[in-house]
Amino acid sequence: MNIKITADSTCDLSAELIEKYDIGIFPLYIIKGGQSFRDGVDITPQDIFDHVAAGGEICSTSAVNVVDYAEKFAELSPKYDAVIHINISSDFSACHQNALLAAQNFENVYAVDSRNLSTGIGHITIEAAIMAKQGLEPKEIVERLEELIDRVEASFVIDKLDYLKKGGRCSAVAAAGANLLSLKPCIEVKDGAMQVGKKYKGSFEKTLKKYVKDRLKGRTDIDTRRIFITHTDCTPEMTSDVRSFIEEHQHFDEILITNAGCTISSHCGPNTLGILFIRKAQ
Repeated sequence: MNIKITADSTCDLSAELIEKYDIGIFPLYIIKGGQSFRDGVDITPQDIFDHVAAGGEICSTSAVNVVDYAEKFAELSPKYDAVIHINISSDFSACHQNALLAAQNFENVYAVDSRNLSTGIGHITIEAAIMAKQGLEPKEIVERLEELIDRVEASFVIDKLDYLKKGGRCSAVAAAGANLLSLKPCIEVKDGAMQVGKKYKGSFEKTLKKYVKDRLKGRTDIDTRRIFITHTDCTPEMTSDVRSFIEEHQHFDEILITNAGCTISSHCGPNTLGILFIRKAQ
């Protein structure tokens, strides 16, 4: 079967991976200075960082609307036996609800709620593309993705809470206290939503080493085919160090480094980094 796999731009896959797996991308909208831009098309994370650094307000995000989904599904549906679209978690955005509404008009279009964000979505999207290439039926792919979703482990550590404070996602007092004490919170995705995990103390560089150790050391439940290092504006030295930290604790067939897109960047700001992987099936 000829199946097209698509995903929201929040999957944070690199251009190389998008080409390799032939993924179609639906951009979310980023609101900057009262104007709307398409994530990764009209605006980049660096545009957001430069805007805020110059004194601008924190950017906000807006879901892909029903019309956008419907127009793209109408283009793809006649060309393929099926279209399987992977959405950002429905707890974070209206994207999935909008995709479901648009998909109702097409018998061969499926919308899947990833219950995740960033390359947590990316893992699911790549697995869907692999299964499509193997010739699985679309309904079987969707069923297997539903089982996979709960096994994706996504987390990030944030250097400073300035963006979260400006965006109203944490209080000024909490942000000031965290920055004063050099606390670096770990944000984890659990059951489709974000929650605060361990809070690290010290420099961001030392935090990254502890964070990787905490996530990987001694674990035997990890699918070691692939792990993502996904970050916002971290230095090449930092990402190289994280790669080395990973290799100290686990062997992965692929360690893929990607830049987080505008959605993560607008909420968390620069110097945010996560490692995202899949747990083995029980």
